[in-house]
Parts: sequence; C-alpha cells; structure tokens
Amino acid sequence: MKRAYLALALVLVFMITVSAQVPAETVPSFTFKKLNKSAFTNKDLEPGKLLFFVFFDTECDHCQRAIQYIDEHYNEFKKTAIYLITLDSLERITGFMSKYGNKLKNKKYVTVLQDLQNEFIRKFRPGKYPSLFLYSAKKELIIYEDNEKRLAGILHEINKNSR
Repeated sequence: MKRAYLALALVLVFMITVSAQVPAETVPSFTFKKLNKSAFTNKDLEPGKLLFFVFFDTECDHCQRAIQYIDEHYNEFKKTAIYLITLDSLERITGFMSKYGNKLKNKKYVTVLQDLQNEFIRKFRPGKYPSLFLYSAKKELIIYEDNEKRLAGILHEINKNSR
C-alpha cells in the first residue's frame, strides 16, 4: 500500500512539474526532420522573419482547430515563417494536413516537421497541445499560447511586431 501512495505522489509531482515548466525564452538548438526525411535544424530557420512554431498532435481536436484557423487565415500569417512540428507518423501527418491544413501545403514559409528524437518537449517546454510559440527574428519569445481560441491574439502580436 505504501508503494501505491509513493507511486501516486511521484506521478503527481511529475505532472505538476511538467505543467509548471516555462516555455523556452529563445529558440533552442534542435534537429527535426522534414517530410522528405532531410534534416532541419535551428540553423535552417528563415532569417529576418518572425518565427511561429506550432506543436501539434494529429488526434487532438484543439490542434485540428488551430491548424484549420491558420489555414483559413494564411494571408494574415504571411509575415511569419511557420513551423508545424509533430511526433506523429508521416501517414498521419499527410492525412491531417489534407483535412485541416490543405492550403498550407507547399507554401513558401510553411514547413511541416517530424520530431523523431522527442526534442520539442524537452527543449521548447510546451504546456499542452497545441503549443503556439511566436519568436522574433532575433529568436526571442514574443508570446506563448496553448489555447487555439487565442490565435487572433497571436495575429495581433504578429502585426505589432512586424512593422
């Protein structure tokens, strides 16, 4: 019985620690994979543009709404380089993007990435899905959000910071 209480206490401490983590204040170093399996690192980020990272899960309904919003409002996001990052398989990503982000496919400043080494959570420290990080061209955090209903506020920050 003591072990069960100890295990429960450890799980609770872990959950509190994870939910209390602070998002990365600057863009950390990372290595993700493009869908063609080529490496993509922090050195490949678009210079001189705002950087918008969206960490998503293909099965998450909040993520589906977030990507759909970005898809529908793409012209308002043009001042940013958009990086869509997931842990999911290529098959799931392809289906997800066809359904929720079809207009984003093949856009110049939209890059879909797989996190095959589970770096994003450890280095960017998101709170939950979807995690929305807007960084300046100097790679400093402007705003972090994990509520897709606040994407209009991110657009406001994009307009404010891209003048």
